Order: sequence, then C-alpha cells, then structure tokens
Amino acid sequence: KGMQMLCGTVTSGSCIAVGAEAAESTFMFTPSATAVDSITAGSNEFRMCFTDPAQGTKSAQYIGEHSLATKVAVLYDSSADYNSGINDAFVAAAEENGLEIVADEAYTADSNTDFSVQLKKIKDSGAELLFLPNYYADNALILQQAHDAGMDDVKKFGVDGMDGILGVENFDTSLAEGVMLLTPFSATGDDEATVKFVKAYGDANNGETPNQFAADTYDVLYAMQAAANDAGITPDMSNEDISAAMSASMLNITLDGLTGEAKWTEDGECDKAPKAYVIKDGVYASME
Repeated sequence: KGMQMLCGTVTSGSCIAVGAEAAESTFMFTPSATAVDSITAGSNEFRMCFTDPAQGTKSAQYIGEHSLATKVAVLYDSSADYNSGINDAFVAAAEENGLEIVADEAYTADSNTDFSVQLKKIKDSGAELLFLPNYYADNALILQQAHDAGMDDVKKFGVDGMDGILGVENFDTSLAEGVMLLTPFSATGDDEATVKFVKAYGDANNGETPNQFAADTYDVLYAMQAAANDAGITPDMSNEDISAAMSASMLNITLDGLTGEAKWTEDGECDKAPKAYVIKDGVYASME
C-alpha cells in the first residue's frame, strides 16, 4: 500500500495474485516467478528469470548442441506446475534437437519418496541421460535411489530448481558428482562481481552462501535503477506515470549482471543466455 515500485514476488502463485493488484498502476519486477502467467496481468510487469517452458526448451537445446546424449529419460513431479511446465517444453523440443525421449516418468507430491518403479523403467529404457526438472530436495532422493539401482553411468541434468542440492541435509554430495544443470548463478564463480557479491552477502547474513534467488533479486534492483535513471523517475510522480515510464525504459537498458547480460522484450521477458554448470569436486564448475 503506497509503494511506487515493487521488486517481487519470489514465487509464481504469489506473483499472479500481486500482479493482479499491480496491473497498470504499480511497476512490478519479479526476480524468480517462472510460471508463464506470472506477469501477464499488465504491461508494467517484468521478469528476471527464465519461464518454465524456456528452461525446458533451452535444456533440450543445450543437451543436443553439446552432444551430451541422444536417448533421454525424464522423471518429474506431475503435480507441480513448475516441474510439469519444464517437462512439457523439454519433451516438445526434444526431437528437433536430436533427442529421443525413451522414458517419460512422473510422480506426485504424495509419492515423492519411492522412485523405484520409475527408475527401473528408465534403466530398462537404455537412457543415456536423465533429465530432472525438479527442486533439489526431490532430486537428492532420486540421485540416491538411482545410485542404489546401479545407474551411475546415466548422466543427470537439471535446471535452476536443482540449485541447492549440495546443501541438502544428510545428502551424500558425492552422489551429485558429474550432475549438470542450467542455472543463472553459481556462488563458486571466480569472476570479480560474483566474488564480491558472495562475500558481501555472507558478511550480511551470518556467513550464508547466496543462491540464484538472491542473485536474481540483486540483478532486479540494479535493472530497476538503470530503468529509473533512463526514465528520469522522480519521487513526486504518480504511480501510473512511474509505471508507464519504467515500462518504456526497460526496453532501452542492458544489464551486465550476476546472472548474465540481460535485455527485456515488450512482453516483460528477459533475454539472456543460460549458464551451464557441472558439479565437480563438490562445487559448481562452468561447462563453457
């Protein structure tokens, strides 16, 4: 109430609800709401992260372009919009990127502790790579059970929901060795901006290590600043005037941020290249 611009929200459901209130009157910029309809309520809504379908499409493209596999299996939570949205786009983009989906297995939030049936089908399918568009807690269990099923030779590939896998309580991180993922940020990056950010974040948060949610939010604030400077925003302007000016200026700026070089389109979507990492010796290493 009374805010002039909003950095938020974090997740898709809340973003859809808040976006309906903000539409056309209060400029809104979400760091990490990935559902397609998170920013469709008004022309003044923008996003820093990739959408769910974009993550699926870009994952298929990356796997195909880098010849990581030709026979691919998927195991995902069909009861969650995030997981199923990525899966659907991945499967749709597979063929054109030279990938054959040999197993497309699902589970639900009510059955996310025992994956033995699905993993047996995946093992029998001859899959060379297992795509896991799930959050890290589920993926930690899947990696453990895949190891127990003798599937260490099957490559594993995830998306930004996998970020956090190394911090799961009681998880044997050696099981994540060689796991690949597309995520916009790695706290182990050695570039100057990342090193500076990780240190400052740790200093302010009792030594905690930032994840991609923190990095996306950091980039949102600097993108908002750049757009506000471009638009000549002043505090005495009305919300509606600020919103219109910010929305126009977002199309003029380019941000060289923690999560990559970013530009924005008229529909509020972020145009930037995905970053690929592989877990090596217990840390993220760039695959580029």
